[in-house]
Amino acid sequence: MTDYDLIVIGAGAVGENVADYARKRGLSVAVVEAELVGGECSYWACMPSKALLRSGHALAAAKRLDGAAQAVTGSLDAARVLARRNSFTSDWKDDSQVAWLESSGIDLIRGHARITGEKTIEVDGVTHRARAAVALVTGSLHTLPPVPGLAEAKPWGTREGTSAQQVPESLLVIGGGVAGSELATAWASLGAEVTLVARHGLLGGMEPFAGELVADSLRELGVDVRTGVSPTRVDRDEHGLVTTTLDDGTTVITSEVLAATGRAAHTKDLGLETVGLTAGDWLDVDDTMLVHGTDWLYAVGDTNNRALLTHQGKYQARAAGEAIAARHQGTPLHTEPWGAHVATADHAAVPQVTFTDPEVASIGLTEAKAREQGLNVRAVEYDLGAVAGSALQADGYTGRAKMVVDEDRKVVVGVTFVGQDVAEMLHGATVAVVGEVPVDRLWHAVPAYPTMSEIWLRLLETYGRPA
Repeated sequence: MTDYDLIVIGAGAVGENVADYARKRGLSVAVVEAELVGGECSYWACMPSKALLRSGHALAAAKRLDGAAQAVTGSLDAARVLARRNSFTSDWKDDSQVAWLESSGIDLIRGHARITGEKTIEVDGVTHRARAAVALVTGSLHTLPPVPGLAEAKPWGTREGTSAQQVPESLLVIGGGVAGSELATAWASLGAEVTLVARHGLLGGMEPFAGELVADSLRELGVDVRTGVSPTRVDRDEHGLVTTTLDDGTTVITSEVLAATGRAAHTKDLGLETVGLTAGDWLDVDDTMLVHGTDWLYAVGDTNNRALLTHQGKYQARAAGEAIAARHQGTPLHTEPWGAHVATADHAAVPQVTFTDPEVASIGLTEAKAREQGLNVRAVEYDLGAVAGSALQADGYTGRAKMVVDEDRKVVVGVTFVGQDVAEMLHGATVAVVGEVPVDRLWHAVPAYPTMSEIWLRLLETYGRPA
């Protein structure tokens, strides 16, 4: 038996952060990993998907500038784009991440962990015990929709969609969420003939104009975007071709089919039943990430289903690592809203970027969500393409911005930008929402001219200056 103060199950980006923050506070820490150290984000999600997308974005941006457009004489070199993507995953080797753990004084235990009792786990027949806590940071799993024949057709999931080594001649993407929209963009830019089907349109849960602008752009890229339809049957023939039947009676024949319709908790076969929890469920936690009903088990990142985003999981990890250390060492615990040991932003200040073309960058609540929560809100929109900085960024710039204001407190509770290169504008909006900056004060945050950030002034002018 080996004892540690903290044992972290899952060595992805979030688990690494839980371990790192606890270690910096003096705790002895081990992380357990059954696959690659670095996790989903490093090898099959954030980094490879954005590497796949970036070259297409750069080429499209050049084509939108007179003078630069004339210099563009070819299409993307798909082989080099895939090679660049591979470099960002270190060719699916985790040597550098293992070296970082070692340099940080964190022990790595390879293998599959199962909880066998309070503060006790077993990895490949060896028992390890935690003096302070165990943190479950096992992420989430790709799920397949219940379409007859789909599983037997061996579809791509998001892992295959980000790691494929060849561009398929044709691809059907099922799902119009973030992953489906991004991967449709990436593979279409690399030369695949892409069809995207989405029952409820694109980017549901965001401001409606976001999905509409992305759908328009995908069609311009050559993607056959079909909304309001769903697959009813999928079959792969002896030649490898996939025939998908849709509920409107049409069929689509492609080289590959990619299902991007959702995620499930990755909490099966972890021994949760030994401590009174249900295997396969998302885990309910407080704002320090402590699992309800326990005083030693933490669930951080996707496992708690608060915000399935790497950056938000890392934010939770910082709070959890500090909280675990404070509780173990008996130092003051700051659990008031926005305190050092809680992830308050999870509730209404989650930033997100969808790296389609145009990009969608949002923080906080949509107008619809704010009204559902009973807030007295006023929302204003503005054409992002009408700002001088946008006109300089691209000829014929197309985009939109929206600001949602809580009228009772006169603070911004949500912002959405859609357009080329808006991702880097998001953090200013995040600071405004998290800081609950009064609208009156935002008038004094002067945007530099001529930048796209001048959209803030236009939104405020549309909202109206206080008397």
